Amino acid sequence: MMRKILIVDDDQKTRTLLKAYLEKNQYEVRLAHNGEAFLAEFQRYSEELSLVILDVMLPDTDGFALCKTVRRKSNVPIIMLTASSDETDRVVGLELGADDYIAKPYSPRELLARIKAIHRRTGIDSAVAPRYYRFVGFTLDTVERTLSDPDGQLVALTGLDYQLLKYFVEHPGDVLDRGVLCEETRGRDVGPLDRSLDVQISKLRLRLNDGGKDPHLIKTVRGIGYVFSADVAASQV
Repeated sequence: MMRKILIVDDDQKTRTLLKAYLEKNQYEVRLAHNGEAFLAEFQRYSEELSLVILDVMLPDTDGFALCKTVRRKSNVPIIMLTASSDETDRVVGLELGADDYIAKPYSPRELLARIKAIHRRTGIDSAVAPRYYRFVGFTLDTVERTLSDPDGQLVALTGLDYQLLKYFVEHPGDVLDRGVLCEETRGRDVGPLDRSLDVQISKLRLRLNDGGKDPHLIKTVRGIGYVFSADVAASQV
């Protein structure tokens, strides 16, 4: 499976360090120092990339704009790097389609762990993972990272929508607590007052036509978390 990563960061020392560290761990790495260089590299290698890492602060643009551009053309996983402690940056990045974020300063080991987690979830590091998950007429394609409705029409998914849905269909009928869902989809647990997961669940329900007062696909287990109640068929074809 492809393990090629494209990184954009305006700090040369950071780029050099990450390239050396990731290549030591058997990844192929392409680098860009600004938005223009990133877009050129992305245009050239987009079909080969298994992941993109975007620094939010760049000299000629920002990571949010690049994230939007990437999502218009590709479903490749995206990790965003932010020096801001403001939750707004993280929320905006996830809403635009990023799969995860890391706050600076961070260690290369932490970044590697996040990369491996995303590759496990997306099947990059698992040759035997099913490609398709089918439930109540919907089809989730984990290679194309797309969802088709019962009429065969594509359903728009953000990166976080996809991660949540993929984890649900991999564990149908299991009661999944909030901590597990946050850890698997965002790489971290959240505090008891953080409602971002609940908001994202509500958005995913709407995409699945599962809204209203009595959802039938993603059910709330009060005080614990959620359960995906549909029958799911997983296959390679």
